Amino acid sequence: MSRNDAASTRAASTRVTSTRVASTKEALLHAARDEFAEHGVAGARVDRIARRAGVNKERIYGYFGNKEKLFDAVMKLALDEFAEVTASPADDPAEYVGRLFDYYREHPSLLRLLSWEALQGRDMQLPEQQWRMDLCQGKRDALAASLGHEPSDEDGRLLLTLKALAMMPMAMPQLATLLGVSVDDPGSAAAMREHVMAFARSALENSAAAARP
Repeated sequence: MSRNDAASTRAASTRVTSTRVASTKEALLHAARDEFAEHGVAGARVDRIARRAGVNKERIYGYFGNKEKLFDAVMKLALDEFAEVTASPADDPAEYVGRLFDYYREHPSLLRLLSWEALQGRDMQLPEQQWRMDLCQGKRDALAASLGHEPSDEDGRLLLTLKALAMMPMAMPQLATLLGVSVDDPGSAAAMREHVMAFARSALENSAAAARP
């Protein structure tokens, strides 16, 4: 075999290995998302994650280090996907609330992951802290721009409230049931979506009016 042939063979082998590693990591991340959403970090089991992914559990330690770091990687993936789909509140903040409502309803695992993260008992230094802060504050600034003023703490409070409006029916399904609200039925979910958007629009109008000199 010539030197060029040997180099080509090594390059091809490296590409195959890289593809296999990427595929295994992806399988582990998706299996871990289901496991963490269902059981949280403390209750999740690496053997179940590995079994769901169809790989040896030692791959988890080799690729991610430990269960907590795997959870962090799952959160990064989930939030990346969320950020891509939900865009920003700049054009129509009330419609943004509607998009959030749709996403939370269609991806219930995200709310469960966020809830488990909040219950972990960590200090306030989150993994990917700066990336997450930049993302959130960028949306806050976009909201302020849509309302015609410079960003302030009030815009942060407003955006947090808008997000809470969108997620509450799915985050607290037991309370929604007690109040006779369903987000499982498409018609009822559509009515709830319109309600939170109308509520958001009213709040935004009041906020804009209060900000005028």
